[in-house]
Amino acid sequence: MKSIFVLTASALVTLFACKSCATIPRGAVAVRPFDTEKYLGRWYEIARMDFRFERNLNNTTAEYTLNKDGSIKVDNRGFNYVTGEWKQAIGKARPAGVPDEGRLKVSFFGPFYSPYNVIALDDDYQYALIAGKNLKYLWILSRQTTIPDETRLQYLKTARDLGYDTSALIWVSHDKSK
Repeated sequence: MKSIFVLTASALVTLFACKSCATIPRGAVAVRPFDTEKYLGRWYEIARMDFRFERNLNNTTAEYTLNKDGSIKVDNRGFNYVTGEWKQAIGKARPAGVPDEGRLKVSFFGPFYSPYNVIALDDDYQYALIAGKNLKYLWILSRQTTIPDETRLQYLKTARDLGYDTSALIWVSHDKSK
């Protein structure tokens, strides 16, 4: 009986973990085709919805590099303007859908993954709009520390059309380098 309980509990945890990786906000569609190789490299966070792991951070970047096993190393960095210290988090990402779709699952905490959905991306892979699993998670990224107004306005419209409260976005400063 004990082994049945453990097996059932393990199955439920696995089901929940897989379900949470495969989510995308209602109405959002991940970019397709998506070229992981072109997406690799450094991205600057232009704006984000606030959440505890990035609270009080500016100068935030994400660096994506390919690991030998085919997964993607995720190196997030930011400057905590309250403590005056740099913060870094290393994680990994894997495709969450079909390989040519802009849906990844990202983990910074062992077996627990979160959805990372590229829902807008220019042809040159210079600007990206990223949705998490629901309307609490949104990022605007750029290869540079700024983004053209036209792209910014289009991404904000896309987010608002999906139901995001874009007035809650935190606009990130990039005034320090490490």
